[in-house]
Amino acid sequence: MKILVPIDGSQSALRALRHVLANRERYRGPLELRLINVQLPVASGGVKMFISQEQLTDFYQDEGEAALAAAREMARDAGIPVHARVGVGDPAETIAQFARDASCDMIVMGTRGTGAVGSLILGSVATKLIHLTDLPVLLVK
Repeated sequence: MKILVPIDGSQSALRALRHVLANRERYRGPLELRLINVQLPVASGGVKMFISQEQLTDFYQDEGEAALAAAREMARDAGIPVHARVGVGDPAETIAQFARDASCDMIVMGTRGTGAVGSLILGSVATKLIHLTDLPVLLVK
């Protein structure tokens, strides 16, 4: 079973990953774990005149890898191979597209991420993702 766990560096995302790892015997077949971190585009308009695309790509990759580090370590410690990717764009749309492209069977994610209003309501990324995908989405509190 291919399970996608979006990782934004929050404790909520790591709880979702812990849930998958702790319950891996419940999933049919061997577990194939996919992780994704989505970086919001930071440069627009005139800013792009002063920063090269290569610098932006390096920045997104560095930030994404930093956010994924703890999740990679957790999976490695559990003996589960992991495939990870850093994407750039709207988080919900990027996660939904990656899940389709990777032929994932399920998405497991935290209910609240690192967003500014994350503690006020069910995470806006989780809410939007539920509407964008036909896959089962398990939200871990």
